[in-house]
Amino acid sequence: MVGDVIDSDGFRANVGIVLMRGTGEVFLGRRSGGKGWQFPQGGLRVGESLEQAVFRELNEETGLEQADVELLGHTARWLRYRLPARYVRRNQRPLCIGQKQRWFLLRLRSEPVRFDFRRTEEPEFDEWRWASFWDPLREVIYFKRAVYQRALLELAPLAFPEGPPPLPSWWDEVAHPPRRETAARAD
Repeated sequence: MVGDVIDSDGFRANVGIVLMRGTGEVFLGRRSGGKGWQFPQGGLRVGESLEQAVFRELNEETGLEQADVELLGHTARWLRYRLPARYVRRNQRPLCIGQKQRWFLLRLRSEPVRFDFRRTEEPEFDEWRWASFWDPLREVIYFKRAVYQRALLELAPLAFPEGPPPLPSWWDEVAHPPRRETAARAD
């Protein structure tokens, strides 16, 4: 987290990437060591623009270059989530209590594509798959679900100009579970 941007409220600035292919499916990566599935994401470095962070993270986490994708848009505001207490590193300064993210929608320019997860010493992912547009909401760790929900709903009109696919039957149960989750907040 050295060089990352953490605001005065303790939220680490971060970019999230929804990588879509022409069929409307999205990339899901399995966190190294089988720690769940998620979209590529990563911290904004001091002096780095949001777009620079997106393409750096895309390359570091998937091996893709900026030329491999088309930028379709991004969320209008920061979406925030708090980390559960057990994930907060209390001995770290500045203290990071959660993330504030801008989400970017990218579409592959062509297929097939070869992902390379070995661009960093500690790869984020060790496996990947294509998933239907809404499925990441039920795949991601519980405390990120509210942000995934907001990001997917906001980006869906850009992903599907003719109208997004219908919400799955499980949507309400996963999107509005009992009080275990901290709600995402938009700035």
